[in-house]
Amino acid sequence: MKFSQRLHEKLKPVWRQNHNHPFVKGMADGSLEPEKFRFYMVQDYLYLIQYAKVFALGAVKADDLETMGKFAALLDGTLNEEMALHRQYAARFGISEEELEAAKPSPITIAYTHYMLHAAQNGTLADVIAAVLPCAWSYWEIGKELHAIPGAADHELYGEWINMYASEEFGQMAQWCIDLLDQHTAGKSKAELDKLEEIFLNTTRFEYMFWDMAYNGEMWPGHA
Repeated sequence: MKFSQRLHEKLKPVWRQNHNHPFVKGMADGSLEPEKFRFYMVQDYLYLIQYAKVFALGAVKADDLETMGKFAALLDGTLNEEMALHRQYAARFGISEEELEAAKPSPITIAYTHYMLHAAQNGTLADVIAAVLPCAWSYWEIGKELHAIPGAADHELYGEWINMYASEEFGQMAQWCIDLLDQHTAGKSKAELDKLEEIFLNTTRFEYMFWDMAYNGEMWPGHA
């Protein structure tokens, strides 16, 4: 069994919690309050800035030109394409570019992105992939699952999000990361694999916390 398959099977209970979060369910049936999605959009924009930096570290840690080039393309795609689409999409929720640029990250956004950057900065290329993969992989799966629900992909507010993450292009990126993880875990010791599993588990947990944070509009305790 490939390492990615082992992770997916072992962590399925945690994984499914993310898929079944009320925020995701609300996008599926269109019942999610727009204000909750608005909060999510702002925090996700801030998340993507740091996520792009992890791709940059992937290029640094890569040991061949093809992998370096792929991480460079992911960095470029995140900064210059996905974030531009994010700004356009955010405008439909009344979020200006000025608001996005002035926004402050929530405690969960800080904790999640700092953890990813820490794992990537201090580890191997496999650590980089283990840190970023739960986001890409779970969004692809959630996008496909929601897309299969009649009417969900046509929703005036959430259909665009569903279509983006269900797309073949996004799926190819997620699959590349999965394949790269399997490539860089072949032959590793149990101790090394256990460490990667812990990173993957932690960022999977952070995915749930990110949905939860957005659903509840959580900033710093005691502050608006």
